[in-house]
Amino acid sequence: MYDELMCRIENLGVVPVVVIKDASKAVPLAKAILKGGINAIEVTFRTDAAEESMKLIHQTIPEMILGAGTVITIDQAKKAVDAGAQFIVSPGLDSDIVQWCKENEVPVIPGVCTASEVQKGVKMGLKALKFFPAEASGGVNMIKNLCGPFPQVKFMTTGGISSSNLAEYAACEHVLAAGGSWMVKSNLIEAENWDEITRLCSDAIMRAQGFELIHFGINTNSIDDAKTAASRFEAFGMESKTGNSSTFMDKTIELMHSQFRGVHGHIGYKCFNVERSLEYLSVHGFTPAKDTIKLDEKGRIKVVYLNEEVEGFAIHLVRA
Repeated sequence: MYDELMCRIENLGVVPVVVIKDASKAVPLAKAILKGGINAIEVTFRTDAAEESMKLIHQTIPEMILGAGTVITIDQAKKAVDAGAQFIVSPGLDSDIVQWCKENEVPVIPGVCTASEVQKGVKMGLKALKFFPAEASGGVNMIKNLCGPFPQVKFMTTGGISSSNLAEYAACEHVLAAGGSWMVKSNLIEAENWDEITRLCSDAIMRAQGFELIHFGINTNSIDDAKTAASRFEAFGMESKTGNSSTFMDKTIELMHSQFRGVHGHIGYKCFNVERSLEYLSVHGFTPAKDTIKLDEKGRIKVVYLNEEVEGFAIHLVRA
């Protein structure tokens, strides 16, 4: 259960952290987040409405991955689980809460910001920790330094994260997901501005992909045809480099030496995390061509083509 849930959260990449003062707003809020493409929410125990809000979300929107945040006592952890929470998040590393969660098979992500705390968490058998407060504690550079001695750990990051620096965290391989409240600010919830929350969530989930167009592939019938096409592109000042199966023009145009995937060719996109992007693209009707999957030395997908074409062009993803 633990590994499966952490995988789902990582494939999402973004978790809204919400403070709900009025439980009647919990379901509309969760629906607005879901409409924006995010199927996870962390409801913090900062108000008296938290427990009831979790109950309502769990009962009404079962597809939402529901977490309880700011859990600082075992009693709160019990209430959260009874209300339907699937994971627990604490601001600090409380061994009693961690032990209770482990005994009851409840995934827990306690907060840390020092090497000593990370080491303590690792000793407890934890693979995911909350890096809080992220920006104040050194941000992505600190995370990279911590993962030198602790490469097995991934971090859920909160504190100071916004749309302006989300991509920096999402691009870091040691970050499980970025959490924050910029998508679900209290004033938006109070005003019931659900459309704006949906827009901000949609923007966040897109920023977490890191899509970047890297090259166009054009099918030709042979290496000779590719060379002929290359000579035409050289007229525009482009340099060619011929390989076994294709000729690249300035790394942006790939002239295939045969009729490869796609009616006309293919389009290559770079992304932060291929697994995450496949999860995102599945909502838009794209599926991976499993026979094209190539893994890196860590067992992650580094390259994959999609089954679906766009106007005769196949699409493939490359891990940044």
